[in-house]
Amino acid sequence: MRIKSLHIAAGLLSGVLLTCAAVAAEQPMGQALYGHGNDAKLPGGVIGASLHVGAERIGDPAVLYVAMVHPDGPAQQAGLRHGDEIIRVDGTPVTGKTFEQVVTMIRGEPGTIVKLGVKSEAGLREASVTRVAASTLSKAPTEPHGGAAR
Repeated sequence: MRIKSLHIAAGLLSGVLLTCAAVAAEQPMGQALYGHGNDAKLPGGVIGASLHVGAERIGDPAVLYVAMVHPDGPAQQAGLRHGDEIIRVDGTPVTGKTFEQVVTMIRGEPGTIVKLGVKSEAGLREASVTRVAASTLSKAPTEPHGGAAR
């Protein structure tokens, strides 16, 4: 279990650095956790989750994790949890794609559905998430606790 904890911790650290650096100059602090640095160029529909990139060791392939889930968002309603690994978006594997490419794949028009292939401790599953307008989610996230969803 130590390797899994290290893997998630490294992913969160990498993701926080990547996400915060990308959004800090362009967005108010409350939006950084659920937005993306190039929000003006992306569709307005979001799933209410913060994604982070991680790897067990330097040089290993990057993995995309769910870091935070908005407590009132569609990702939470679809069962996404802190630590879940996103492996596919609408049937397309995310392996080899950049963080920005995956965010673009996940974002879409409010009211449309995105299907995410998710790998968790419980196994593989597909989650259908209906995107909502970013403005409908409150900007104040709560911290995940004990690896569980918020």
